[in-house]
Amino acid sequence: MKLVDLQQGSPEWHLHRAAHLNASDAPAMLGISPYKARSELLRETATGVSAEIDEATKRRFDDGHRYEALARPLAEGIVGEDLFPCVGTEGKYSASFDGLTLMADAAFEHKSLNDVLRAAMVDGCKGADLPEHYRVQMEHQCMVSGAESVLFMASKWDGDTLVEQRHCWYYADLDLRERIVAGWTQFEADVAAYEPEASKAVPVAAPIAGFGALSLRVEGRIIASNLDVFKAGADEFIARLPKPEDLRTDHDFAVAKSAVKACEEAEARLKAGKEAAQAEMTDIDAAFRMVDSVAQTICAARLALDKVVKVEEQARKEAIVANGAKAVREHFDGINASLDEHLIQPPQSLHLDLAAAIKGKKSLSRMQDAVGAAVANAKIAASQQADRVRANVAILAEHAEHAHLFADRVALCASKAPDDLRNLVAARVAEAQRVEAERLEQQREQIRQEEAARLQREQQAEAERVERERAAQSESVGNAEPAAAPAPIAADTAERGTAPAAPTGDAGVPSLGERIAAAVKSDARIKLGDINARIAPLAITADGLAQLGFPSVGTERAAKLYRESDFPLICAALALLLSNAAEQKAAA
Repeated sequence: MKLVDLQQGSPEWHLHRAAHLNASDAPAMLGISPYKARSELLRETATGVSAEIDEATKRRFDDGHRYEALARPLAEGIVGEDLFPCVGTEGKYSASFDGLTLMADAAFEHKSLNDVLRAAMVDGCKGADLPEHYRVQMEHQCMVSGAESVLFMASKWDGDTLVEQRHCWYYADLDLRERIVAGWTQFEADVAAYEPEASKAVPVAAPIAGFGALSLRVEGRIIASNLDVFKAGADEFIARLPKPEDLRTDHDFAVAKSAVKACEEAEARLKAGKEAAQAEMTDIDAAFRMVDSVAQTICAARLALDKVVKVEEQARKEAIVANGAKAVREHFDGINASLDEHLIQPPQSLHLDLAAAIKGKKSLSRMQDAVGAAVANAKIAASQQADRVRANVAILAEHAEHAHLFADRVALCASKAPDDLRNLVAARVAEAQRVEAERLEQQREQIRQEEAARLQREQQAEAERVERERAAQSESVGNAEPAAAPAPIAADTAERGTAPAAPTGDAGVPSLGERIAAAVKSDARIKLGDINARIAPLAITADGLAQLGFPSVGTERAAKLYRESDFPLICAALALLLSNAAEQKAAA
């Protein structure tokens, strides 16, 4: 990490932030910040124009820096070392630290205590229990500084007096760091492709012209009416109506039905009386009828418009989700263009995930921001998945000679982490090598046994020939001593160097068995070219010898080396191969 001599909040510090990818912006970049939308950070980064900080926000920032300074001695007591506020960079990444140890192995991050943190920072809490946007900021700090842990502290102060303090340790999370790096990569691509949108005014419903104020003034009086007497009689009649508990006999039900009929007749008389009275007031009746007509027209228009608004609003929501899903699928298509058979697919829940992102959002702009953040995270996840697949493909490419061991390579590249795949490859290759070594050893053992048997037969035949010659000489002389019986031939000749020695001739020439034993004892080496010179006009390659069970035991410059003691076995293997070929040809 490179330290930068800047004071947090200074103009130089702001210029530095504009040229780097900053820890405090990482939550917004991933679309998880409760304070800034990803679209807002994208616009600010692409245009260089940021929102003005009002006085209330500035005071809140100033208070935060003051509380941070008050809390730093408390943090130093917990860490056991001095903590230095500083700004550091690692390539294009930057972070401002509330405190960092001299060796940069631990950092300090302070926040003002709020209800969200109180709910998370209970007794025994860990850094992994903190809200995600705090963890992302601290992981970015660890990435820049190389620190392995961060002391996270939240405190509340009354002036310079501590009211409440809570803290826990956050430890570096490499999986989260990988997500942050991929997120910044996607963010930079989005900045490069950014196109400014037309200015959006805050939607405010304006008054709708068309309905003037309704004014109705009616003058008139009732000349004669018995409405009061009628009402009193109606109240008395209603009071005498049968109750449910009075309905017992047929007579009771007949009386009740008669009462119902009387009520219907009374309602009709009331309606007729009202209509007759209104008819005598033609202007008032026409006005009331017009009011009713206009009200019905307005009601019908209201219902139709409300339906259209709901349908169109739903269509806009669906379009936002559909466009987001399209952008994600296009990102997957771009990635798949370079993955050949290792195609990755968007999650089946893509539409559901994007629809869940806009749940509870009241305005289309908020819906668009939410879907934009969800789309960015889906792209980030796809890029991370593609990077893992490419890493796995590279691992398998390192073992191309063992490609037959990985018929399931597509599934492995899609499902395994690179470290896990590397371990699996090593295990499969080791097992294949063990099996191949056993096969070669069995093949060599078979050749040894066949060669030993052949040598035993040759030695036995030689011994019998010598015995016959001695017997013939004895018969010709007549008084010669009987020839000594040949030495018994060992039965076990499977192990290298144990082939019985053939008897030497009168000139003392070593037998084939003696020559093999001498070669084994000397551990001599022979070049591939020398083998071909001995078996000329035949010839064999290193791969051919390996197939016969005789791999190279070393190299001398560019020449392959083999055991001198294996040459007779090589010749025997070649002879057996030629013999088998001749027999197969004859049988055909």
